[in-house]
Amino acid sequence: MSNHFETAAWHGTLSRIIRADSASEVADALAESVGLVVDHEGTCLLAFHRDAGPEVLHHTLEPAGARHYLDRYLDGPYLLDPLYQLAMQDVKPNLCRFREKQPDRFRSSEYYRQYCERTHLLDEMDFLSDVTSRSTLVLVVGRRKRRFSQAELRRLEVMESTVRAAMQRVWALREDPGKSAAGDRAFHERLTHSFEHFGEDVLTRRERQISQLLLRGHSSKSIARELKIAPGTVMVHKRNLFAKLGISSQYELFSLLIDELGR
Repeated sequence: MSNHFETAAWHGTLSRIIRADSASEVADALAESVGLVVDHEGTCLLAFHRDAGPEVLHHTLEPAGARHYLDRYLDGPYLLDPLYQLAMQDVKPNLCRFREKQPDRFRSSEYYRQYCERTHLLDEMDFLSDVTSRSTLVLVVGRRKRRFSQAELRRLEVMESTVRAAMQRVWALREDPGKSAAGDRAFHERLTHSFEHFGEDVLTRRERQISQLLLRGHSSKSIARELKIAPGTVMVHKRNLFAKLGISSQYELFSLLIDELGR
């Protein structure tokens, strides 16, 4: 493991991170330093905000991939993303494996099928760092061909403090910090309001809570644990909310939400 951190190339990227005087230069050097430690198919540095939509601060995706994955993600589905939910928690890890932070039925959710599955990522490691009381940076390191090995995970753990310090430097050096910190508040507020009030004209408060958890990939048992009610009660609410909305599947539930978010 130590050989990866003793090369001239590795120390060269650290030097660039220290000497760089622009956010893009730091981010480029950071992405390169990660690539010297573990093979990956792309990195993406995101800023998640409690009161605004996410920002993409840097990525190494090809233009077509950025349009297909990032632009569609920023249009609203990020509200269903487990990573967004994790970043907004008061207590969060500094480094985690994305699949270990997903709800139990996330890979069966329509959000996963419509967005995550199309990235073709087999594994993903995420570095998280709070930069303000309302904003958290996340560096996504993705892999498509095979999962990260235990040795690779240990190397990522070794460089965690360096990565998070570089992420914070990108934030400090970004251009127009006032605009960056604000993001598109009006757009985010509209999306959040639409999501939180989805179905309120026909659904009870409890049914809305259950619909939100279903959309985020929770099973009936997981929802029962989250809401501290019996699984059977969840099933009754689920049948009732489906009947009230005139649907018979979670695909239809997801489609209704996307239609609502698009208004």
